[in-house]
Amino acid sequence: MHGEQHYLVGLDLTGKRVVVVGGGTVAQRRLPRLVAAGARVEVVSPEVTPAVQGVVDAGEAVWHPRRYAEGDLDGAWYVLACTSDPEVNAAVAADAERRRVFCVRADVAVKGTAVTPAVGEHDGLLLGVLAGGEHRRSAGVRDGLLAALRDGSLADHHDQPAGVALVGGGPGDPDLITVRGRRLLARADVVVADRLAPRELLDELPPHVEVVDAAKIPYGRAATQEFINTALVDNAKAGKFVVRLKGGDPYVFGRGFEELIACAEAGVPVSVVPGVTSAFGVPALADVPVTHRGVAHEVVVVSGHVAPDDERSLVDWDALARLRGTVVILMGVERAGAFAAALRAGRPGDTPVSVIQEGSTRAQRVVRSTLDSLGADVVAHGVRPPAIIVVGPVAGLAQELPPRP
Repeated sequence: MHGEQHYLVGLDLTGKRVVVVGGGTVAQRRLPRLVAAGARVEVVSPEVTPAVQGVVDAGEAVWHPRRYAEGDLDGAWYVLACTSDPEVNAAVAADAERRRVFCVRADVAVKGTAVTPAVGEHDGLLLGVLAGGEHRRSAGVRDGLLAALRDGSLADHHDQPAGVALVGGGPGDPDLITVRGRRLLARADVVVADRLAPRELLDELPPHVEVVDAAKIPYGRAATQEFINTALVDNAKAGKFVVRLKGGDPYVFGRGFEELIACAEAGVPVSVVPGVTSAFGVPALADVPVTHRGVAHEVVVVSGHVAPDDERSLVDWDALARLRGTVVILMGVERAGAFAAALRAGRPGDTPVSVIQEGSTRAQRVVRSTLDSLGADVVAHGVRPPAIIVVGPVAGLAQELPPRP
């Protein structure tokens, strides 16, 4: 086997004409990166896939709905021949070579004058890997490099981030944190962690990283918001990069915006990394889709930290009871019976309810109930926080599923 002989180079295609001949799945895969590079993309093909049509409809590419013709490469800087017809691809490649325009031939790569590497991005880096046409090998090496960069096992001497990052850790399973969240966590000097943040991620931190406990135990001791804000600001002003690691999403009943305000008022740079909110992620893992065609056309997420009759409540429970869709209640275990009674004012007593405790973790368990039985079932099954309560027809769909292997 001969070695890789290609000359790997980065092309500046901004504002330059790029012609893609063919509108199938290969074109569908290549268009997003070409568009992101700023190229003026023109697609020549009698038909295109719905995804390619979407790119055209968005104004990101021009489509010529016809077969390839002589002259289509005039003024082109780069060409991709990716039809299902080898004769057309050969004609495109030959025309491109006569015009001294580099051409990728998707069906027989060695007969083109350029090849597409396995490409990946990481924090401002663009990686390209060629392996002499061994596509699985190049993709595997690319994936390995990206994984090593993301988990910190491969050194990346990029400038250290500054200030504070508010990172949503997802519903509990450490694999459900976002790629960006995990990358920033690996570069932290200080981590201010919630009780519901994925605990296993803390064990992966290097020994020099300081972990600040910002736990809020339900109905028990809790770190004050003032303490948390001070920890973020003081450490950032000391020149440390601080990750505020929160469960779920920082802005879904996570007080994330309060912390952003505190940092902004102190002149501390702050960024936000959204997370998978437990309001949607946890029900999904328990076979409860919060929406389903023909069943639920709306989802309302409610904080259950105060009772329906509490003067501090900002929820219109009467209006909520009249809705027909899905209600997701967070932090509602202690007052589950009261919430059920409030919703019972406008919904049948046999409305399905699912309660998911410690969702996404090994300790996850699900209690199926109804509005009439919710209060008693929570007590009888010893449900404790953290738990998500889902009310509505979608909560009963799991019982219709056939057994799965």
